[in-house]
Amino acid sequence: MTAYAIARLQDAPLHADIADYIERIPATFEPYGGRFLVHVTPHEVKEGSWSGGIVMIGFPGID
Repeated sequence: MTAYAIARLQDAPLHADIADYIERIPATFEPYGGRFLVHVTPHEVKEGSWSGGIVMIGFPGID
């Protein structure tokens, strides 16, 4: 059964450390068959407020 990891990103100024971190993220989940399903795509807020973005990673299973 497919498993998902969902994260809400907070707005932060981009600097060298964050850029390096972002570049290395896929190496942490690709060995487990993970892949980005949603990666900071535009979204529409229907109620309330929502800053930042969403990331969703899918895996073939929970293991």
